[in-house]
Amino acid sequence: MEFLSEIVNPTFLAMIAAAIFAVATVYTIAVPALSKDRTASRMRVMATERDKMRSLRVAELAGAKGSKLRTAPKGYMSQIVDQLNLRQAFETEAVKDKLKMAGLRGQAPVVAFVFFRLASPIISFFAALFYLFVVNDFGYPPLVRIGATVVAGFIGMYLPNLFIHNMITKRQQAINNAFPDALDLLLICVQAGMSTEAAFGKVAKEVTASSIELGEEFHLTTAELSYLGDRKIAFDNLAKRTGIPSVKATATALIQAERYGTPVGSALRVMAKENREMRMAAAEKKAAQLPPKLTVPMIVFFLPVLFIVILGPAYIQYSRLDK
Repeated sequence: MEFLSEIVNPTFLAMIAAAIFAVATVYTIAVPALSKDRTASRMRVMATERDKMRSLRVAELAGAKGSKLRTAPKGYMSQIVDQLNLRQAFETEAVKDKLKMAGLRGQAPVVAFVFFRLASPIISFFAALFYLFVVNDFGYPPLVRIGATVVAGFIGMYLPNLFIHNMITKRQQAINNAFPDALDLLLICVQAGMSTEAAFGKVAKEVTASSIELGEEFHLTTAELSYLGDRKIAFDNLAKRTGIPSVKATATALIQAERYGTPVGSALRVMAKENREMRMAAAEKKAAQLPPKLTVPMIVFFLPVLFIVILGPAYIQYSRLDK
């Protein structure tokens, strides 16, 4: 009973409470002061991981079949371009953007493009001159042949731009065909809990087998997300390199999600739905264009054969009756 009375004594309870409060105060003040600042170490670890991710993506991109890597410019092309100072005349930001959209990166494509902007008219002119004056003149007078060679040289000025335009069109078509499926995969990866960098890297591996062009762009985006400080720049670069409205819209949605803190999965879900609807609309448009396109082949090829099959036996029987 004496022990119980000592426990319930108000003085004893006050001492126990004071001791607990003192220990809690010391713990609250001393533990944060004694704990080490791990921010710097975490930043170093993150930088190391990003460097590893970047090198890994670049290595995968270098090993991708059919990928166009940065190469050194040809010696003679570089010398001619530098001696004639052609970069100031032909090398602009628009030209660089077009080359990137065509999948040509680095200084070698720029030097080659500038070189052929100068060489293509000369080559076309002398090729037409040799053909019309040596191989076959087609019976034309010399003045007409000289005019034809001048026209050939004038056409040669636009051949490099036409070549780049065709490359851009084929590349955009390949990316357009594979982008909706890649966007669905990206949505699945993000909803599974992956970060944006990891999701782009995973989708880049999967989509390279079906579309090398889109795999290259996703690999580059993964590397830029790993080492660039601002994600907006990486998404903007993806939109500029492709030049496709659906990719630009997706990049804008990702930028807004990063800026305003909205869920990335929600933005990707909306964009994936829109891209599927756009692909279905494009398929329906092609299907609607099919009947007008088949009209001329049917008139030229099918109807004559049909008339022969139908009227041929009647004509044969009529010819036999006359005999």
